[in-house]
Amino acid sequence: MAPNLECRMYESKYPDVDKAVMVQVKSIGDLGAYVSLLEYNNAEGMIPLTELSRRRIRSLNSLIKVGRVEPVMVVSVEADKGYVNLSKRRVAEEDVIACEHRFNKSKLVHSIMRHVAETMEVDLEDLYVRFGWPFYRKYGHAIEAFKSIVSDPDSIIDSLSREVKEIGPNGKEVTKFVPAISEEVKDALVKNIRRRMTPHPLKIRADIEMKCFEFDGVLHIKGAMRKAEAASNKDCPVKISVVAPPLYALTTQTLDKEQGISILGKAIAACTEEIRRHNGKLALKEAPRVVSEREERLLAEQMDKLGNDNEELSGDEDQDEDGGMGEIDFENPASQII
Repeated sequence: MAPNLECRMYESKYPDVDKAVMVQVKSIGDLGAYVSLLEYNNAEGMIPLTELSRRRIRSLNSLIKVGRVEPVMVVSVEADKGYVNLSKRRVAEEDVIACEHRFNKSKLVHSIMRHVAETMEVDLEDLYVRFGWPFYRKYGHAIEAFKSIVSDPDSIIDSLSREVKEIGPNGKEVTKFVPAISEEVKDALVKNIRRRMTPHPLKIRADIEMKCFEFDGVLHIKGAMRKAEAASNKDCPVKISVVAPPLYALTTQTLDKEQGISILGKAIAACTEEIRRHNGKLALKEAPRVVSEREERLLAEQMDKLGNDNEELSGDEDQDEDGGMGEIDFENPASQII
């Protein structure tokens, strides 16, 4: 028998009144819009026409559309009928932001738990009962427990237990506390959490233009580049590369965006100080910012192309075939004149 993979995200079967929840519009009728509550296993709800907008409704389609996902406010809950009355017009801007933030976190938790339930062939609600909802109670949101599991799974998961009633040797019922989940489920959970939630280093880059026309200017520029790279620390190694003189790119990779931007700023300052010491100039073309893999790939392709162009135009080859001067007998230069 296939496991049941349908379950609400939170322990409460229905949301509290005056709470913003995320819904998806299913249909629009004469009385209002009918929606499903995405965080509560698609429980039914309705937004009356009078709760769609504070202003006079001129076009219903401009206010709400079938299929749209958006936050609404809970007005009342009829638990015996399994019905929730909602309002769109009562949702404040801060409610929208908080609701979307909570929903995105809960959706990630739900996705991980559903995958574990499907892989281990157990009911999703059983996993929520054993550790999902206890994590919500203990940490405020299960995502916080999941973040800690990335680096320290044993202390987080092993802290949970469940009661099991057994018949003892004397025939009386006894209560035992056992681990909340089996080792197999634990391994599957940790594997999925680490795959989905392990942070990836951010690539941060700044672009500068550096010139020095003094004697040994190239050496002074190399010295300034070394000063820039010396601004690195163990978490943010700085590398400076030649794009195409006088353009240079400073890059670093880090998990901390603010720290990475700060380190590149210090590297640019050190580079600027050193090149100015030799009457050179440095101009910031692009401030430190997070770049995508596509931008990094384009930079690498640009550098490769420029490198190939420089090789083709090196001028080291003989020029006979191009109508050049060929070999000249400097001992008897007149012999070369026609």
